[in-house]
Amino acid sequence: MDPFTILAIVSAVSAGTSVYAQTEAGKAQSRSLKEQAKQEELAAESQELQRRQELNRALAANVAAQSVSGLAGEGTPASLALASAKQVGLSESTFDVSENLRQAALKRQARAAKQAGYIAGASTLLKSGLQIAQLAGGGGSAGGSAGGSAGGSSGGGVPRA
Repeated sequence: MDPFTILAIVSAVSAGTSVYAQTEAGKAQSRSLKEQAKQEELAAESQELQRRQELNRALAANVAAQSVSGLAGEGTPASLALASAKQVGLSESTFDVSENLRQAALKRQARAAKQAGYIAGASTLLKSGLQIAQLAGGGGSAGGSAGGSAGGSSGGGVPRA
């Protein structure tokens, strides 16, 4: 077998391996980012639960303090509690939006990482194809003269094209 042919085959196998590795790396990074988004979602849910429990404790303490002092659940203290609850609700909403945006960004990064792996693989494939074509082009002319001289020394006299 011609050394240029062997080199072309080795280059093709190397390119295939490289393409596979690059696409798998992109997929692995994508999976990692998706898992990170899931973990952040769980952490956000846990934090939200803790904040709600703290809010409930604070509201219960306010109600208990009002009942001990003899105040009914009407009037200004009730209005203050309602305003406080609304403010906490607004804060919760802002936090939820922030968490949703962070998770969406991680998911976009995951898609981009996967696509980058495919693009890197395609680039490697194209570069390797070009190298193999150059080897084949160079190997054909060099192989023809080498085959002719090898054929001449063995007495076969059959030149290769």
